[in-house]
Amino acid sequence: MQSLEELLEGIRPIDRIVMEESWRCWDSLCKPLRGLGWLEEVLVQMAGIYGTSYPHPDKRAVVIMGADNGVVEEGVTQTDSSVTIQVLENMGERLSAACVMCNLANCELIPVNIGALTDGKHPRIRNLVIRHGTGNITKGPAMTREECIRAILTGANLVHELKEEGYQLIVTGEMGIGNTTTSSACAAVLFEQQVEEVTGRGAGLSTEGLARKIRAIQKAIEINQPNREDAIDVIAKVGGLDIAGMVGCYLGAAYERLPILIDGFISAISAYLATMLCETSREYMIATHCSAEPASKLVMERLGMKAPLHAGMHLGEGTGAIMALSLIDQALHVYYHLTTWDGGHVEAYQHQK
Repeated sequence: MQSLEELLEGIRPIDRIVMEESWRCWDSLCKPLRGLGWLEEVLVQMAGIYGTSYPHPDKRAVVIMGADNGVVEEGVTQTDSSVTIQVLENMGERLSAACVMCNLANCELIPVNIGALTDGKHPRIRNLVIRHGTGNITKGPAMTREECIRAILTGANLVHELKEEGYQLIVTGEMGIGNTTTSSACAAVLFEQQVEEVTGRGAGLSTEGLARKIRAIQKAIEINQPNREDAIDVIAKVGGLDIAGMVGCYLGAAYERLPILIDGFISAISAYLATMLCETSREYMIATHCSAEPASKLVMERLGMKAPLHAGMHLGEGTGAIMALSLIDQALHVYYHLTTWDGGHVEAYQHQK
């Protein structure tokens, strides 16, 4: 993808006719109509995305966007920035929690370095660095507008490459010390909320650390004055490269007609920013879980989505979305293996007015 305009112009709505065909398939099965709720809905959505009433999302990629954030200088995290690249290296070695979960969910984790302070060494890490770490948002913008757009296109082009490699479903995830600070800053701006209402403890801040985090976000918004109507401006001024990269993944998945799973708070903020750039991209997104971060429910509401999992998770790295793949696999199994009304010797249920 050479330009953001080309990317956005290439996104088309999903196939409603095929979705109706998929609903008819569900309704022919021997069970109460629509009795599996979200499990049925997600399969119908996938049918519309793929353009077939028999979707097979067999090869899955978990894309982890890794980047460092200059705001860590303000003492807004429990650990320092060295952890970002170390966890990406661990992902390369298949040592992280997300990697262990991928083994059970039949998916491949792909660590991407889009903006860590140093390049990744492990051969599984895809080094697609836009810049080595963002600026400290309490002193100025995180990045330039041009860098933000480059990061978005990087995410979109990565999805294109993954489709060419045979992947049929994308899971979003992130790794970056300080990224709940940048995500909370974006949420405060986008939804016109008090910073205290959308800021949580991230990976485990003390009360004193939380207060520093809130003050840092307030200062960042005051100094940078991001335009809430302009997604690029918000990301460039108070966001991060991991957020920009995930925005690109969402837009790229819509362009390539692939389903893409939203993980937790940071992934959801990125999804919302993607819909600001292209409303139709929402049709390709699948909500998975509502994290423990204070603004997670708010973002889901603004996206107009309901997440099936509420497990108090706040680990990041795509873990909530990977967990939801287990639900999707159950849906697929029922869809393809449950007998019909005739096969079960039961009179078919009828839709009631």
